[in-house]
Amino acid sequence: MLLIDCPWCGRRDQLEFSCHGQAHISRPQYPDRLSDEQWGDYVFFRDNPKGVHYERWVHTHGCRRWFNAVRNTVTDEFLATYKPGDPVPAVEQ
Repeated sequence: MLLIDCPWCGRRDQLEFSCHGQAHISRPQYPDRLSDEQWGDYVFFRDNPKGVHYERWVHTHGCRRWFNAVRNTVTDEFLATYKPGDPVPAVEQ
């Protein structure tokens, strides 16, 4: 069983959570100026690294709050979780 630390509720079973992709994606400042290709890149393309990855998660079957997580995609180990707006934690790569 994989346990995930919700920043609000504490450690819970992975079945309570849902991953929603890469964290820290900034919306384009002037979306009306983007070409179709640039807009498609923003909407559909994300990093998919082997190793440390910053992700957005939601505690779907708990407090329903969003948070960010740092996870190693090779080992599936969660290195840190933190609330949106909190500083990005430094982790060893």
